[in-house]
Amino acid sequence: MADSRIFGQTYEMIGKSMDISSRRHNLITGNIANIDTIGYTPSDIDFQSALKRAMTEPEPDNLDKTNEKHLPGNIDGSTGQMNSMDSEDVDIYHLNSVNIDTEMMNLMENNIKFRSTAEMLLRKMTILNYAIDEGGK
Repeated sequence: MADSRIFGQTYEMIGKSMDISSRRHNLITGNIANIDTIGYTPSDIDFQSALKRAMTEPEPDNLDKTNEKHLPGNIDGSTGQMNSMDSEDVDIYHLNSVNIDTEMMNLMENNIKFRSTAEMLLRKMTILNYAIDEGGK
């Protein structure tokens, strides 16, 4: 679909951006879920570098399966690199490095990025629909 004149690279970029936001959401909620786990190190994805890497790396044409029951495609989330980071503000009542304020801020930031990307996709589809309807004749 990247060669299509109708869709171009915009749809590909929007799709990959939403995929990365979804993976980041899962990581952040996992960090929040493990807030009481002793020794847990929070993980996160650097959105900009993951998107840049996803746009420059070619997608594989096919994947080798070692068993016919294996699922097709790249569903393991290898596009985003996970980075563990230690928080400087460790709660004295918890013996881990998950800071709820930092995680909630990351969650809100990621939500805003995802929703604005979804809005861009909706507007692109509206423009395409308008063009298909020949300008509302």
